[in-house]
Formats: sequence, C-alpha cells, structure tokens
Amino acid sequence: MYDPTVARLTYRALLGRRRAAILFVLPVLLVAIAVAVRAFAGADDDVASGVLGGFAIATMVPLIGVIAGTGAIGPEIDDGSIVYLLAKPVKRPTIIFTKLIVAIGVTMLFSAVPTLVAGFVLNGNGGQIAVAYTIAALVASIAYSALFLLLGTVSRHAVVFGLVYALVWEALFGSLVPGARTLSVQQWSLSVAEKVAGEGLVTSDVGLPLATVLLVGVTVVATWYAGQKLRALKLAGEE
Repeated sequence: MYDPTVARLTYRALLGRRRAAILFVLPVLLVAIAVAVRAFAGADDDVASGVLGGFAIATMVPLIGVIAGTGAIGPEIDDGSIVYLLAKPVKRPTIIFTKLIVAIGVTMLFSAVPTLVAGFVLNGNGGQIAVAYTIAALVASIAYSALFLLLGTVSRHAVVFGLVYALVWEALFGSLVPGARTLSVQQWSLSVAEKVAGEGLVTSDVGLPLATVLLVGVTVVATWYAGQKLRALKLAGEE
C-alpha cells in the first residue's frame, strides 16, 4: 500500500522551494507570537490556551493541511502529469495511500512541532497545555490531510474549497452556529486534547467517543473515495 517512488515524488513536490516557503510562514509566526506573548504577559495557562487554540489549531493546522493535502495530488491532475504516474504498474489506491502518508507527515511536521515549541515557550507546558494541543494538531493533521487530498482528487478548485471549509465553515460558522461545530475537525481534535490538558483549559463541543468515530470515519471514507475517483480516471487507450 506504500510506494517509495510515489512518496519521493510527492515529498519533492510539497517541499519545493516555493511551497516550502509558504509552509514555513505560519509556524514561524506562531513561535514569534508565543515569544512576544510570553515576554509581555508572562506564563499564563489561559493565555497559552487562547493562543494555541485560537491560532495554532483554528488557523495554522487547517491551512497547512490545505497546502499539503491538495498539493500532494492536485497540481499533478491540473497539469496532466498524473498520467505518467498512472501509467506505471502501481495500484491507484496505493498512489492515494502513499500521498496521504506524505501529506500527513508534512502537515504534522509543520503544525505539531511548532505547536509544541510554542506551548513550551508560552507556559512551559503548565497544565499539559503544550502536549494537549500538540496531540490535537497531530490528530487533526490526519483528518485534514485525508479530507483535502480528496478535494485535490475530485476538484480543480480544491484549494478554494479547502480554504472555504477551514476559514468560513470552521472559523466563522463554527464560532456563530453551535450545531456547525459538530462537523468540525477542529472540535474533534480539541475533544482529544481536552482529556489531556488540565481541567477547563481546553474545551470542545463534541464528546470524545463521537469525536473519535468522526475522525476515523472521515479519514477512512475520504481516503477510500479518493482512491475510487483516481481509479476512475482513464488514460488514453484504456478500455
């Protein structure tokens, strides 16, 4: 289910000079904000939770997920270079699974690691806040990568749809409409973090059992459907 050649090509595409520069911006900004907040406000658990929840989980992780998830396959479909990969003797679900693993790895690297660093800068992991939000970032990275990889497979406007989901649905509707939070990867990941952090420091509108089911379900279904859509692509000369 994992092909090293596909993985190497995907890593090269995602970590090219232009895309890598974009991926570095948000993590650097998060750490810079953490340093500034610590310098002016000192070590405060509530402030640390606010910064990590409001910026790292609500903004940085989904945006990096959009870049990594859609970038793992979208550009190849858009410019037609995917046909060269599909012509190789590699099963198409294997291609999707390999690209998903790469997208997850890149998203985790550029979101979970800076979240952990920022958490220790903000309050030295008081109340297990740094670890809790890092776990939330890791969990969210998996679901976002699968969801946005699917978008990259089915639509030429995957980045736009991804940004709409991340910035409009989760950030806007999620803050205004309580029911919308149930369909939010952000809330599912926060539910996991809530069990790790000190009492009252992290909150979620979704219970842990439901959040776990939804995280696993979205990841599995999105990956499966992306494989089916890629399987449906026909090369010239295929019957």
